[in-house]
Amino acid sequence: QVQLVESGGGLVQSGGSLRLSCAASGRTSRIDTMAWYRQVSGKQRELVAAITSRGSTNYAKSVEGRFTVSRDYAKNTVYLQMNSLNVEDTAVYYCNANSVYYGTDFWGQGTQVTVSS
Repeated sequence: QVQLVESGGGLVQSGGSLRLSCAASGRTSRIDTMAWYRQVSGKQRELVAAITSRGSTNYAKSVEGRFTVSRDYAKNTVYLQMNSLNVEDTAVYYCNANSVYYGTDFWGQGTQVTVSS
């Protein structure tokens, strides 16, 4: 089916930047929308940003203007450029791939982003 591997998380100071990457493998032609979610321990996983197969994007209000999602269709990779990070952005970030063909979502293993004040 589809496998997702994230990279790029880490520790950064408030105001700094990080770039997350998510490489997809397997039946990548069956992927429609790709997205980034994040989750803080004890809270629900929330959508951060998404990009469709046609390149349309949407963002959570809390990250609009600071984060940018992009997709390299040739490399089957989705990116999340995160600028002006603040402590509230600290979370585990998960890559998601939705497939209408398979009727399900696929998830990466998650990557920790920690923003220090």
